[in-house]
Amino acid sequence: MTYVVITGGMGFIGRHTIIELVKSLPAGVEVAIVDKVERAKLPSVVTLIHKDIRDREGLKEAFRDLEEIDAILHLAAIVSIEEAYEKPSLTVETNVLGTLNLLELARMFDISKFVYASSVAVYGEPKELPIREDHPLNPLNLYGLTKLMGEQLAFRYLEDYGLKVISLRYFNVYGPGMKGGRYAGVIHKFITSLLKGRRPVIYGDGSQTRDFIYVDDVVRANLKALESKTTGPFNIGSGVETSVLELYRYLTEIIGVKGIRPKFAPPRRGDVKRSLADIRRAGNYLGWKPRVDLKNGLAKTVAWYRSSKPTV
Repeated sequence: MTYVVITGGMGFIGRHTIIELVKSLPAGVEVAIVDKVERAKLPSVVTLIHKDIRDREGLKEAFRDLEEIDAILHLAAIVSIEEAYEKPSLTVETNVLGTLNLLELARMFDISKFVYASSVAVYGEPKELPIREDHPLNPLNLYGLTKLMGEQLAFRYLEDYGLKVISLRYFNVYGPGMKGGRYAGVIHKFITSLLKGRRPVIYGDGSQTRDFIYVDDVVRANLKALESKTTGPFNIGSGVETSVLELYRYLTEIIGVKGIRPKFAPPRRGDVKRSLADIRRAGNYLGWKPRVDLKNGLAKTVAWYRSSKPTV
């Protein structure tokens, strides 16, 4: 039996990826998830490995039990700028040393493909828009720095050991099943506030822009990367620049609320002013382009929130 290993498979992007991946698995190929979740209801072709990516010896033991591993899709990470600020040691251990552990295991077990979930945060404040993959890498915060370090380690293994590495630089991913809690993203916070009739908080004046990409489009990029023979970095965004105030207006229209004005707070540390992906390279080399525009994606996301009532 041959396996595709997905770290962080029970996370937001991981769950969506597994749903689509199992639909197209060829005969003799199964999925193994590495996650800190102890148990989960999964399809028969999916195995759960209850391990932390910081535990190299535990991972090595688990990998030995898998007959053959064809590829690793590495999604597990601390993904919040604020959480990284509050937990710097954990962030470095997870995002850098955890990535190194997986790269070492890929080398030891002769795994041919490594797809790394990177981030727009590796760029820092853009010098020009749209941002191309050859833009200078100058992260503004610890989260972005650790994602860049993980990416550079992966490309070192490409150069030194021939590991086929693709780095997918996700822009602002959203969709059903987004993480809530203290470190939730802006779309989650806006939707949950507006559905409860509360005033959402905008940090800064709202003119700051982001490139929002729907999770289903990210999943397709993950699958394209697993299939591809190419290597290198790829921007995974919508190619559309949207201000936070525009996002707020779209959501008030979709949800159907009037008269709820946002509260404004000082800008957060480590936030960039503008963001917009140049996605031509992903189209040229991966055969990928986004399919879901922002308004449709937001409508699908709001529908999910209304039906599932997730926590704030």
